[in-house]
Amino acid sequence: MARLNDNFLKLKAGYLFPEIARRVKAFSDANPEAAKNIIRCGIGDVTEPLPAACREAMHRAIDELGTREQFHGYGPEQGYEFLRQAIVDHQFAGLGIAADEIFISDGSKCDTGNILDIFGPGNTIAITDPVYPVYVDTNVMAGNTGDADASGAYAGLVYLPCNAANQFVPAIPEGKADLIYLCYPNNPTGATATREQLTAWVAYAREHGAIILYDAAYEAFIRDPEIPRSIFEIEGAHECAMEFRSFSKIAGFTGVRCAYTIIPKALTGTLADGSRQAVHPLWSRRHSTKFNGASYPVQRGAEAVFSDAGKAEVKTLIDHYMGNAALLREACAQAGLPVFGGVNAPYVWVGCPAGVTSWGMFDKMLEQANVVITPGAGFGAAGEGYFRISAFNSRANVEEVCRRIGALL
Repeated sequence: MARLNDNFLKLKAGYLFPEIARRVKAFSDANPEAAKNIIRCGIGDVTEPLPAACREAMHRAIDELGTREQFHGYGPEQGYEFLRQAIVDHQFAGLGIAADEIFISDGSKCDTGNILDIFGPGNTIAITDPVYPVYVDTNVMAGNTGDADASGAYAGLVYLPCNAANQFVPAIPEGKADLIYLCYPNNPTGATATREQLTAWVAYAREHGAIILYDAAYEAFIRDPEIPRSIFEIEGAHECAMEFRSFSKIAGFTGVRCAYTIIPKALTGTLADGSRQAVHPLWSRRHSTKFNGASYPVQRGAEAVFSDAGKAEVKTLIDHYMGNAALLREACAQAGLPVFGGVNAPYVWVGCPAGVTSWGMFDKMLEQANVVITPGAGFGAAGEGYFRISAFNSRANVEEVCRRIGALL
């Protein structure tokens, strides 16, 4: 008889965002008139059109596919050289990253989950709390955890509390961790880590032989020049970290799908016999076996992000969304709520009114203001008492959300 993966049964509920969609649909079905006024500020999906430079590059690539002479079939699984080199030249100049250390994919969410394929059993895994759910759920699916307790915390994971007192950047753990998930600018809290804080994490990882899984999908939203955009700005990080980045939020590629992971050749882990093994060839082998590469037109569109026109258009997009974040921060603060994030990140992390749970706040905003937010509890036990508002929306919608927040609270 076919044996199933029992670990999936440890997942106590559906993935957060499908669960939000289910609740919104139930409300909409029961309240069709109110449903017409719903504004979605929950899932972090962009709303503004693709930059013209990207669209034009993709059109040219499609035209190439229409001729025998310029037709492209299967491309290199790791990504076309033109895009990998553009990423190095424009994103990692002077940081010691080579083009063949870049792996092009169809999404950072996929990569942060798939990366577990190359790690063996028995690793001690540290995550921040609150946390992007994919980090936890994929480890549960892989059998790296025990069961969840009443608060939703899984046995076997090291939870690193993030709260207002530590500005949502966790302290270095006292014990040993082997894999450490860090995300800055942070999803969901919008917090950023300073150079000193990241230096401490790199020192910890080097001391303990740990590997940092650094999610920098929102690096383009950093406005403060003192805040590192890459873990590889920190000396020694090439030997203890990999980094995940995406075109989704910076250039509207959420539906187009293109991202990349940086794995330095100097990064190593330990095999069962105690010997050291470079991580790079393992991921290259996994990537080539299970992935056929992002499409040629998409990679040409991603390359155009780094053209002069593309850079200017991306800056306009970032300015737009950060302008939205500033409005949302102000509206929540004027309503008397504690507000975090939204300065170097597109997410605003807001404390719930006294006596209101995060899912209670979700229901209140949906039913009374017809606005979809994300409940903090969906990001872990430490997220209880907070909710996240996404700045990814039109300016008109954000202004209306601000008005409704003021009227509701």
